[in-house]
Amino acid sequence: MPSTLYIIGTGPGDPELLTVKAINALKKCPVFVTPKGSPNGNSTALSIVKQAVDTRGKEIMELHFPMIKIHIGTMPITEVREAWQHAARTVLSLLEQGKDVAFPTLGDPAVYSTGYYLYENIMEIDPAACVKFISGITAMSSCSAATAIPVCLGDEMLAIIPATFRDHRLRQTLEIFDTVVLMKVHKVIPHLCTLLGELGLLGKSVLVERAGMDNERVINDLTTITEPPHYFSTIIVRKKG
Repeated sequence: MPSTLYIIGTGPGDPELLTVKAINALKKCPVFVTPKGSPNGNSTALSIVKQAVDTRGKEIMELHFPMIKIHIGTMPITEVREAWQHAARTVLSLLEQGKDVAFPTLGDPAVYSTGYYLYENIMEIDPAACVKFISGITAMSSCSAATAIPVCLGDEMLAIIPATFRDHRLRQTLEIFDTVVLMKVHKVIPHLCTLLGELGLLGKSVLVERAGMDNERVINDLTTITEPPHYFSTIIVRKKG
């Protein structure tokens, strides 16, 4: 079998939420390539992994993935594109050396993750590269567990969107769907509170900060938030129940 890149969901923060499959892949891989949001920062995904897997003897490379908004269908700015391409070339070089590589990413690789950006760039360079995905527990699942609020039941409709929309789409989504999971909320709380208030949904909204981590916090009254919550914050808006 050729050397393989494993793009692994680490879950939202609690190392006990790593799947058995994820842990087995992490133990197997001699190299970890991990994303971090700032050049001088640390990889949160790696910090989760280190609590569940012995990383002694592992080759660990932390690569900067700029945290800049991506608009699907348009070319990302040069800084972002170059970071993705650098990561892809780094991983391909390791695979060519015969090394299996683990790329841990927060939550699930399928949901607003750097994992698929890496995958797409690798495929552009080498379509024959061997890449496998290992799913992880999403932030919204952990938020649901923390609050005992179901994400959806029966025939209810669910939407998962970034809260950073500034056009009609956010309002429209909140009006149409039974449950709306709002991601990337930390910078737009005042705007969200105003909109949710206009739609009569403030009382049906809950924010979970650092879901699954030791300092997890649940806020049932969004109007009490006086300063931006942590980056790892999610809001569940559930109209029914």
